[in-house]
Amino acid sequence: MRALVQRVSRAKVTVDGEVVGEIGPGLCVLLGVTHDDTDAIARKLADRIFNLRVLGDDEGVMNRSLADTGGEVLVVSQFTLYGDTSKGRRPSWLAAAPPEVAEPLVEVAVEALRDLGAPVATGRFRTTMAVELVNDGPVTVMLELGPR
Repeated sequence: MRALVQRVSRAKVTVDGEVVGEIGPGLCVLLGVTHDDTDAIARKLADRIFNLRVLGDDEGVMNRSLADTGGEVLVVSQFTLYGDTSKGRRPSWLAAAPPEVAEPLVEVAVEALRDLGAPVATGRFRTTMAVELVNDGPVTVMLELGPR
């Protein structure tokens, strides 16, 4: 799984003019799934996101996590994180898991974040989404976990 994590002061996702997910300060997570990802990987990635120390402490140093601050998370499925641009001009999506594989794993990650105590908003799977965010910093980190 791949997660592009952005520290935000606010973020929201809209589908057909309707806001389907919105957060204040916290993390916006674009989440991609590949073919050999599992529930265990999704839960481990959720734990990594929840404990990722990219939020500012009292001195503005990145020493705090969602676990420390109670910040919110917006999770948006993003199959294009597995786009392969090594050949030609059009990305190949072969490494991205099909929706019937990806959707349940995204939901496992979302539920794992909730179980850890994070307030989580989401996008809507299999729709065209407009994601708006204010990247705070800017801070953007790519996390990747796979089978071992």
